[in-house]
Amino acid sequence: MSDPFKQAVGIRKVLTADETAEGRLDAWLTAQLGEEFSRSRIKVLIKDGQVSMRGQLITDPQRKVRVGDSFEITLPEPEDPTPRGEDIPLDILYEDDDLIVISKPAGLVVHPGSGNWTGTLVNALIHHCGATLSGIGGVRRPGIVHRLDKDTTGVMVVAKNDVAHRHLSLQFADHGRTMPLERAYQAIVWGRPRSLTGTVDAPLGRATGDRTRRAVKRRDSQDADEAITHYEVIERFHETPDATALASLVECRLETGRTHQIRVHMAHIGHPLLGDTVYGAGFRTKANLFPEEIREVVNRFDRQALHAFMLQFEHPRSGELMHFEVPLPDDMVELVEALRS
Repeated sequence: MSDPFKQAVGIRKVLTADETAEGRLDAWLTAQLGEEFSRSRIKVLIKDGQVSMRGQLITDPQRKVRVGDSFEITLPEPEDPTPRGEDIPLDILYEDDDLIVISKPAGLVVHPGSGNWTGTLVNALIHHCGATLSGIGGVRRPGIVHRLDKDTTGVMVVAKNDVAHRHLSLQFADHGRTMPLERAYQAIVWGRPRSLTGTVDAPLGRATGDRTRRAVKRRDSQDADEAITHYEVIERFHETPDATALASLVECRLETGRTHQIRVHMAHIGHPLLGDTVYGAGFRTKANLFPEEIREVVNRFDRQALHAFMLQFEHPRSGELMHFEVPLPDDMVELVEALRS
């Protein structure tokens, strides 16, 4: 049997469901198109309007497939798997032959992936570092040892060679238990945690039905990963006589480094981050409790209010303790000043 991907690249392909067809559209299309297309990639194509039936766009990946359904799918040209350098401005805090430390802005994706093949931090670093990248695993590319979400700002360190990559990776895997790595974040959350200092010890795993989200899991779940966040309330905004507050500035320190950890943990204890449409969407209407001038600033803030303000690690070559801090970005400063008013 010929490879359907080879036939379909760059053209429209019609696929008709026979009597064996069953299940969700994204799963069925993945099975029809072979291994070159992952289910997540197919889901993106469906949501992007690349699938139709009898001239009508199908944008729901969960749509059930029935016998006789005939789908037309547009398959794009394959992407070059090797990231290319792009001239994207970087806020560089420190750089030497082994590593580079940057302050990441909001909106910058760290690594190329589905839906973000260009315009990423990796593309920017390949362009900026050039020949100083001696290779990670034999490939001339930057070594990503930790990540920040697209809309999270703050300090990041990236390795330039294999030795630095291995050493920094060990430190991040250790999470500061025996090595000098430290990471601290500032977040603006809804309400005020009951205790001014505390620890959230709640395992995390993929959310049921949505692989892009994380959720708190039972400790005996197969996909439960240990996740521990320490927090301290730094400032309370619009506090009432009963010691509650409409919002708070919180400092969080990670004992583990799971995807979306702070966002999920703060939502888990009832205090999601302002601007977090994934884990705090139900709190959006709380902005109506603020005076109008504050409400406008809160509603205008369009990302999770999270900033990685401090990073400390041991230099992989010299052993020197490297410590970096960056102030809140302008949009979070505006938000804090509005909340203080």
